[in-house]
Amino acid sequence: MSRITAINIRNYKNSGNKFAMVTAYDYTSARLAEAANLPILLVGDSLGMVVMGYESTIPVTMDDMVRHTQMVVRGSKKAHIVSDLPFMTYQESPSIALHNAGRLIQEAGAQSVKMEGGENIAEAISNIASNGIPVMGHLGLTPQYVNALTGYQLQAKTQATASALINDALAVEAAGAYAVVLELIPKDLANIITSKLSIPTIGIGAGPECDGQVQVFHDILGLYSDFVPKHTKQYCDLRSVAIAALEEYSSEVSDGIFPSSNNSFSMPPSEIPVD
Repeated sequence: MSRITAINIRNYKNSGNKFAMVTAYDYTSARLAEAANLPILLVGDSLGMVVMGYESTIPVTMDDMVRHTQMVVRGSKKAHIVSDLPFMTYQESPSIALHNAGRLIQEAGAQSVKMEGGENIAEAISNIASNGIPVMGHLGLTPQYVNALTGYQLQAKTQATASALINDALAVEAAGAYAVVLELIPKDLANIITSKLSIPTIGIGAGPECDGQVQVFHDILGLYSDFVPKHTKQYCDLRSVAIAALEEYSSEVSDGIFPSSNNSFSMPPSEIPVD
C-alpha cells in the first residue's frame, strides 16, 4: 500500500473536496487515525505540551520529533506523515534547516516537514524543497514564536497585519511549499488567502473556507477537560469514559472481582506441586 504524497495533497485543492488532518504523537494514536481513514497525520511539536507536559512547544528537540515520528510511521501505512521542525532547528541557516529536515525524512520516516514562518524563512523553505523534501508552511498563530506574540490569541486582526500575513502566505508558496496551515486568524482573511494561493490552506481556528482542517487528537476526543479551545469540537468525552473504566478496574480489584477464573490460567491437577 503506497502512502498519500505531497503531490496528492496539493492536488486536493483542484478537486474541491475538503480534507481533514489530525495530530498523532505515537503508535496508538496513529493506528486509530489510520483506521478512521485520515489522509494526513501531523506529528506536531505540540506533543511538547500535550504529551510531555511542557508549557509551550519551545523545549521540544529534534530527537523528540524523530522518536515520535518513528512511532507514528510504524502505526500507519497509507496516511501522509508530516513532522514539525522544532524551535531553532531551521531559523539559523538554510543549510542547518536542510540537515534537520533530512533527519525527519531519512531517520524518522516522515514524508514531509512543517515549518512556522513566512518571508523570514522563505530561503530555508526553498533550500529544503529544492532538495526533494516537501514543505508545509504554518502562518497566523505560530506557537514557536509565542514569546514574541501577544500569547495564544487571534492573529492578524488589523488591515496592516492581515496584509502582512497575505504577503507571508504568497512568499511561502513562492518558496516551494505544497500547503500551508493557517492558525487562529479571522475567517475572512483565511478566505482571501485561500483564494489567492494555488496550494491548499489547512485551517485550525481559521474558519470553514480553508481547503482542509487540522485538529489536535486530544482535543477532538475530549481527553482534556481543563481547557477546550473555541476553534475545536469535542466529538466524544473519552476522558470520562477512560476515568470510569479505570475506577471500575480499581474497584473490582479491591472487591476481589477481578481477575476472575475467565482471566486466569490453570494447569493440569497432576502437575500441581505437592507441598
